[in-house]
Amino acid sequence: MKNQNKIVLHTCCAICSGYPMSLLKDMGYSVTAYFYNPNIHPTDEYERRLDAEKKLCSHLGVELVEAEYNPDEFYICAKGLENEPEKGRRCDKCFELRLRKTAEYCLKSGVDTFTTSIVISPHKNFQKLTEIGEKIADEYKLNYLAIDFKKKDGFLKTNKISRELNLYRQNYCGCKFSIRKDGI
Repeated sequence: MKNQNKIVLHTCCAICSGYPMSLLKDMGYSVTAYFYNPNIHPTDEYERRLDAEKKLCSHLGVELVEAEYNPDEFYICAKGLENEPEKGRRCDKCFELRLRKTAEYCLKSGVDTFTTSIVISPHKNFQKLTEIGEKIADEYKLNYLAIDFKKKDGFLKTNKISRELNLYRQNYCGCKFSIRKDGI
């Protein structure tokens, strides 16, 4: 039997997931944070982001599930798209990879609803991520909660949470292709 009040929140980083976790809890959900990000490069960057996520989840009382970190999964997914611009097809494939793995986790854990914290970023396209999430949800007979966490000052609220907890703040999306030459 599936748990109706549970949700799996794919988390990309602690900065982006603070407000979504809080809002989902306020909405009555029991939240499981699912940290699956094989795109993050290099390994020490992955570890900094994971440590920040652990700190956030501990503070908010949210269960954290860390999926295996296997960058090869991302490189296979991104093959041939390495030179795509940010917000291009490589990013879409990366989102699909991470949301698909989240859906697979939902099936294993008996949770029928998932969403992602990625949509809180002003640099990410809510509609595109919603299309990807809903397509995957349909394939797996799950529900994708399409909630734009940017609304009602969500991005400001998530940044406030991260400042209060002194969480690590990255300066690029995650993959080696998104690292700008100027370091920002």
